Amino acid sequence: MDGKPAYSRRRPETTALYRVVQEHFATFVAVMEQSERPLPAYVVDEFSSFMKCGILAHGFCRIYCAGCGHDRLVAF
Repeated sequence: MDGKPAYSRRRPETTALYRVVQEHFATFVAVMEQSERPLPAYVVDEFSSFMKCGILAHGFCRIYCAGCGHDRLVAF
């Protein structure tokens, strides 16, 4: 190692924010749909994108270093 920190994949699914959104957002959207002011589509879209960001199951690329032979998966 040349003094640079080692790469560590971000794990959004382990954060409190991710878990709260995962558990409650669908209910919140349903309640808001019944109100006079439902959420704008772009808000729902952004939260859907947030839930996919950093999750390998939703897409990734494999990075390979020809010099050292290491490879890594990097989530979109």
